[in-house]
Amino acid sequence: MEWNHQPLQLLSYNFNAGISLMFYQNLISFLVVIILGLSGAVSVEKLNSKLIRVWIPVNVIFVGMLVSGMYSLKYINIAMVTILKNMTNILTAIGELYIFRKHQNQKVWTAIFFMIISAISGGITDLSFDAVGYTWQIVNCVLTASYSLTLRHVMDEAKKATRSGSLNEVSMVLLNNLLSLPFAIFLILLFGEWEYVINVEVTKLPMFWVVATASGLLGLAISFTSMWFLHQTGPTTYSLVGSLNKIPISIAGLVLFKVPLSLSNFFSILFGLFAGVLFARAKMS
Repeated sequence: MEWNHQPLQLLSYNFNAGISLMFYQNLISFLVVIILGLSGAVSVEKLNSKLIRVWIPVNVIFVGMLVSGMYSLKYINIAMVTILKNMTNILTAIGELYIFRKHQNQKVWTAIFFMIISAISGGITDLSFDAVGYTWQIVNCVLTASYSLTLRHVMDEAKKATRSGSLNEVSMVLLNNLLSLPFAIFLILLFGEWEYVINVEVTKLPMFWVVATASGLLGLAISFTSMWFLHQTGPTTYSLVGSLNKIPISIAGLVLFKVPLSLSNFFSILFGLFAGVLFARAKMS
């Protein structure tokens, strides 16, 4: 679910406590849903142990996806991250083929071939190539594809674990954010991020918390719309439509963070964007 964590990734680009930011963003999302539920503005399914057990595996993947995405940004620039995310579309399409027996047409496989070429050429021409960053991003692609493939199945299974026999998108968002909090606390303690958060100067600035809270609210909105979209479509369609945001994200990353580029790397990024758009058009046709 690459849409859900992009605001958090951008915020954590120059902040060395990405897991803590993830915890705060998910906490904000959880509290907002609880407040809306208590006020009667939205309908929230009552949680039970069976429902939580069904949802935990996909939530573990969700947390891993967020953490790996943030750590990849510590080593490689945003433009290259968005291009390498094309690998998520490839893995999702292959996963649908072998897991759900859903075949893709020739145009889709041609677009996938271009994506592979763009990822390879992007890595070769990247001035800031970092093996650790690329490893984190590969892990992120695998987890993101696994998340979209697993979530669609878990959505149906979770309905069987509810008293009402249904599970709306608001309840899914609540489950995702609530269950992620214990995992986040464990990782914060494991990596010692709490010491950094306490001592770093930026956390003492009111504007930091304004931006972090806004990121949490934006993440909630994106999470809800993503859940709804995946519920209405399939993993590959969900992944490919999300890939269309690579163009503005790449441009924003290059401009805002003044990333140094060679001419060859710039064209490799453009080629990657073209491959993503070609993939989307192939799937839509």
